[in-house]
Amino acid sequence: MNLSDFHVTRASSATKVASVLLALVLIVLIAAPWWAGRADMRLMGELFLYLALASLWNLMAGYAGLVSVGQQAYVGFGGYMLFALTMFGGLHPIGAIVLAGVLGALISIPVALLIFRLRGAYFAIGTWVIAEVFRLSFAQIAALGGGSGSSLPVGIVKSLSSSRSGREHLSYWLALASAVIVIAAVFFFLRSRKGLALSAIRDNELAAGSLGIDIWRTKFLVYIVTAALTAMVGALIFLQKLRISPDAAFSVNDWTAFVIFIVVIGGIGTIEGPILGTLIFFALRETLADLGTIYLMVLGAVAIAIMLKAPNGIWGLIRARYDLELFPLSFRVKNTKSSKGA
Repeated sequence: MNLSDFHVTRASSATKVASVLLALVLIVLIAAPWWAGRADMRLMGELFLYLALASLWNLMAGYAGLVSVGQQAYVGFGGYMLFALTMFGGLHPIGAIVLAGVLGALISIPVALLIFRLRGAYFAIGTWVIAEVFRLSFAQIAALGGGSGSSLPVGIVKSLSSSRSGREHLSYWLALASAVIVIAAVFFFLRSRKGLALSAIRDNELAAGSLGIDIWRTKFLVYIVTAALTAMVGALIFLQKLRISPDAAFSVNDWTAFVIFIVVIGGIGTIEGPILGTLIFFALRETLADLGTIYLMVLGAVAIAIMLKAPNGIWGLIRARYDLELFPLSFRVKNTKSSKGA
């Protein structure tokens, strides 16, 4: 037996089966306007948006080690940019969503240069403070409704489609596209050389630095990309809501606390974790939402129980027990000689 009998691959039978199943699920979801009702599409659209936010937070915290509790800053920023660009800039809403992402990336550069001076808990607190600064700043802009907020004009809404059903279908497809694009972007980023550097930083930051990896620059790039995509998702969220206010746009509960819950219970540092966590979160929410404050208490109890029993989340537990991976990221060594003999 020699080295030529072995080869390194990322694919496995599980990832091949998963790719086929994911393609079939995606086709079914794309066709949802022809088989799902309005309420179902609205719920699935919200699920896709939370999945996108959770995947982005997971990329930043689970791989780059940037634990932020202030990502609502970019959700709200993207929402307000959508309103400003459409109402005062005359842009079509879809064009405004894209430009909101560009502006989110630009505004995140000075923010990153500031908060990257902080470490650990101070970094997390710093991101929350920045989000509060964003909230208070937009609350002072009278043209956008000040503290009471603003609604999207009817003409801008109808520019998406003249019919209500057309607008609902387009909003659903945009939400689905946001989740698919974000997951694909995270996947291909992690498969790139920068992704390998990021995985090395996640596993052992000190060792990664000793190997010549520029840790600061890698984390900086992740923060900028995450901010841009989060701003785009935020713009899409408030395009669906048709109204924005500082408290709603920069809500730490809606856009950060729930997202962290999703990633923690699903499995931080994996692509599959946020997907599983989002499904569990929405199942719990739809089942327990009528219980009022008890619903939040149950969410907290579930999070504590999972953190105690499965610190790496439910998917982390599954992966450790069954060596299961749906997205081919890990390298595997295969014996070609034994497989030929079989």
